[in-house]
Amino acid sequence: MGSKKQQKIKEGKSSSTKGTEKILVGEAVPAIVEDIVGRTGFRGEITQVKCRVLQGADRGKVMRRNVKGPVRLRDILMLRETAIEARKIKSKVTKGAFS
Repeated sequence: MGSKKQQKIKEGKSSSTKGTEKILVGEAVPAIVEDIVGRTGFRGEITQVKCRVLQGADRGKVMRRNVKGPVRLRDILMLRETAIEARKIKSKVTKGAFS
């Protein structure tokens, strides 16, 4: 009758990230647009660009990224992360395969 249940306090990480690092607010890395590769997306609303990272651990790295909205050469993009690169745009085959 007089038993009290004690609540166990979990020590350590409070939330699971499944092997990925958390992106801290305010840690954006600048990158400059060097080349516009092409348009992608279902309606062509995404522009794929090659950009060079200007600061951070991956400084000098040239990577392919997808950008939504207007973008020109020599624009500065603020990247939240520099580990993931966009896939290459596949060329379209129109009216008959390989003809």
